[in-house]
Amino acid sequence: MVDLKILITGARGQLGCDLEHNFFKIEGCQVVSFGREEMDVTQSTNVQELVAANTPDVVIHSAANTNVDSCELEPDSAYCVNALGSRNIAVASEMVGAKLVYVSTDYVFDGTSQRPYTEFDKTNPISIYGKSKLAGERYVAGFSSKYFIVRTSWLYGEHGNNFVKTMLRLAKEKTELNVVDDQVGSPTYTKDLARFIAVLLRTDLYGIYHATNTGSCSWFQFAETIFQISGLSHIKVNPITTSELNRPAPRPAYSILDHYCIRLEGLPDLRPWEEALHEYLSNQR
Repeated sequence: MVDLKILITGARGQLGCDLEHNFFKIEGCQVVSFGREEMDVTQSTNVQELVAANTPDVVIHSAANTNVDSCELEPDSAYCVNALGSRNIAVASEMVGAKLVYVSTDYVFDGTSQRPYTEFDKTNPISIYGKSKLAGERYVAGFSSKYFIVRTSWLYGEHGNNFVKTMLRLAKEKTELNVVDDQVGSPTYTKDLARFIAVLLRTDLYGIYHATNTGSCSWFQFAETIFQISGLSHIKVNPITTSELNRPAPRPAYSILDHYCIRLEGLPDLRPWEEALHEYLSNQR
């Protein structure tokens, strides 16, 4: 018996794939998923037709342009997908009375804080990516009456490209790597985020949530831990500064998210990032 019908956007992406697989395993859930080819979130008519035809109870909107540098170089595309696309999803979800889960980012903050950011702290994105995702948040809050905005960070998973896969690939090509050490955040396993969303969407505790694996590190520390767990300690990792990379888009130096609302609502928190990374890497062998 189906008691929850879930529609997932961005289903061919890194998070979307793990969301789809997670909900397929839950008894009572029926999953309808759309990749970019099936649903163009920038086209409001296309979005409304597909959502109306499937009448979901919940829409999980994970489709996004997440290439930070590409967004900086092509802002029109970034806003079209991340902002207007989210508006289209919010309007269509509201038309069928569905709950809406919008996956957002730590990049809505400027990184100047001296403590982890709570859901109630002022946003101030410094990149086009962050600005376009924040615009998406505002559209969701404005057009949906039953929304969860879930901010997360530094995602990696079984599908798509990510930092962990990149490090493992480079380890086969080089014995020495340079990795940024002046950006601090929380690596997050997509499977763990999917599990949290599965719990959250069965509640009526609407609002903004910060959800990452707990704990924090720099990209340099993340890389060293990846190699240590993988038995690749012979790889020499050199810490460098962000400015040495000369990337188009600015990144927040400090984007640790405080799971304040998870604690306030008594929801189950995500496990430590090192534990999640151990499981992920063991599955890659």
